[in-house]
Formats: sequence, structure tokens, C-alpha cells
Amino acid sequence: MENDNQVNLSVDFFLNKLEEAKVHFERALDCKHTEFDDLYPYMIEHPQFFWYKRYVAWSELLTIVKLCEELKIPWTERFATHQAEYVSKRVMSSKVLDYWYETNDTREHVG
Repeated sequence: MENDNQVNLSVDFFLNKLEEAKVHFERALDCKHTEFDDLYPYMIEHPQFFWYKRYVAWSELLTIVKLCEELKIPWTERFATHQAEYVSKRVMSSKVLDYWYETNDTREHVG
């Protein structure tokens, strides 16, 4: 007898969720509007709000990556090399916040 509660999810489903989580984190990083703003509109008045918003988005991204890893779905090619390294380390440090968008071109101009 077939189990009606079984869900068959595709790789594309997880890769789409990964892309959504990445965009959510980047919008939080840029202090742009996210779904979180709609859930907690009163927090906009508090300075720590943006840190918490980033933390929530980072946690969401790590959760999706963990699922991809457990299901053996390749996820790193969806990120720049340095971004994939940050995600693999799992710690949202000031380096992640400061250098998430950095490319080799911008590194050459820092000096």
C-alpha cells in the first residue's frame, strides 16, 4: 500500500529555496525590505533590529545549506568561492558582513 503522506521533492525545489534564502540574506545585509519587516514592524524602531534581521536571514541560509548537504545536493556553485567558504564556516562574522560582495577586482583596489 502506498503512503499518501510521502512527499517527493526535487533538487530544483531545494535549489530554488537556496536562491530565495541567499536573496533574503543579501537583502537583510543591504538593509532592504524583507518578509521579516512585515512580521515584526515594531522592531524597525530599534537599532539592534538590523543585526537581528541579518542573523535570522543567515540562519535561514544555513538551514537550507544543511538540508542540501544532507541530501547531497551541490550548493556551492550558487555562490562566489569566498561566499561558499563563509557559509561553510557557518559563523556570521564581521568579515562576512564586510566582504560578502567583494570580488577580486575590488580586492586589487584596496590598499
